[in-house]
Amino acid sequence: MAAGKTIFKRIIDGEIPAQIVYETDRCLAFRDVNPQAPVHVLVIPKQEIASLAEAAEADESLLGHLLLSARTIASQLGLENGYRTVINCGPDGGQSVDHLHVHLLGGRPLGWPPG
Repeated sequence: MAAGKTIFKRIIDGEIPAQIVYETDRCLAFRDVNPQAPVHVLVIPKQEIASLAEAAEADESLLGHLLLSARTIASQLGLENGYRTVINCGPDGGQSVDHLHVHLLGGRPLGWPPG
């Protein structure tokens, strides 16, 4: 992981404001400041994990918690027609912050392939 705090760690620590939509003891979810769909929420673990590639076997429960939290948030935000979850991993995968995060996108039909 890069030296210093990531923007997501600073949000977790309350140093940077975010539009929080959901929180548990293990994760935080907030609206993306550069939304790619009418609903675009980032679900992040409070534990610092740089990327999915850096996740350990011991993180299995936390990874499941992130996906189940995304499902709960989708329901709370009325995405009954469907939604997409995306985890970008590494530079070629489009990951721009070195803190694992799940994108929850919805509110419009989403095409495939994504880009």
